Amino acid sequence: MKLGYLVDLENCIGCKACEVACKAENNVPLGSWRLRVKYVDAGTFPNVKRAFTPMRCNQCENAPCERSCPVNALHFLDNGIVDIDKDRCIGCAACIQACPYGAIYMDPISHTADKCNFCAHRVESGLQPACVVACPTEANIFGDLDESDSLISRYIASHPDVKVRKPEKGTRPKHFYVAGGAIHLDPLASKREDGHNLFNRIGRLDQPVEGHK
Repeated sequence: MKLGYLVDLENCIGCKACEVACKAENNVPLGSWRLRVKYVDAGTFPNVKRAFTPMRCNQCENAPCERSCPVNALHFLDNGIVDIDKDRCIGCAACIQACPYGAIYMDPISHTADKCNFCAHRVESGLQPACVVACPTEANIFGDLDESDSLISRYIASHPDVKVRKPEKGTRPKHFYVAGGAIHLDPLASKREDGHNLFNRIGRLDQPVEGHK
């Protein structure tokens, strides 16, 4: 079994129900996140749009966080999930530095590393992750990548535009995106157009604007 996750970005409406469900299910402290929905505004008025992208641990097959942990607190479960043993974690933050996706945080209460683990406790009981259940548009798809007839496998097979974040890192993520363009997956793809920055248009704030005293 190799569990994976897919988000169909055409169906994501940015409601953040997944984000709220994740915090509630996993008691994520304020100011921290296992899952967050990033939004990016693109275009020039009036032709503008807002793109939504759920971001979480990519559950890499070649996980740099797992390799970097000096006490083996990060480990693979039999189903492929990368989990954290908080009883072993010493809070050294090596995994945080190693993760290219910024998906790991230090719990301010337990002072141990934490991240999305696909709600491993729910999966063990035969349930779907909380974010999957909460999504009103069924944009989140979770299942066994090794099973050719699973929904996620069929979805990947039928969508040629499936992408992952930062494939150049060689981490082999098991978190996929459908209909994800550069605006979703490349942080440098969205740039402010010249002349649309208020500060640039009026100059320094201590100088008078032309036509005004």
